[in-house]
Amino acid sequence: MNIAGNRVVVEKSQKETFEFLSDLKNFEQLMPESIQKFEVDGNSFIFGLKGMPEIRLVLKEQTEYSKIVLGAASSKLDFELVANIDEIDEESSEVQLDFNGQFNMMMAMMVKKPLTNFIETLTDNLEKI
Repeated sequence: MNIAGNRVVVEKSQKETFEFLSDLKNFEQLMPESIQKFEVDGNSFIFGLKGMPEIRLVLKEQTEYSKIVLGAASSKLDFELVANIDEIDEESSEVQLDFNGQFNMMMAMMVKKPLTNFIETLTDNLEKI
């Protein structure tokens, strides 16, 4: 299952945006208002949203200034959240968040709408940083 977020313009350089997203504690600013838990632990963070199980994301890959990949720490949920960062000019960049997950059809049907809303919220909040 793939969910491609909207491409948004961030009023930060590509390097600044990359550094912002590389600092995992900054993801708390991007989370939906329904967040009930957010804790950073080294190269991972755990978050909990109202009515959803807690999820731990681990920083899996970084391509300097252009890409950050976060993956699920649990083998029960196999997915990645990828931030692609493109330079527009020295003071702005364009970011797209992509969710890539390996789910059975039943699970995919259950999580597609909440995940799409989650990606949209992260993207909307990223635009405001």
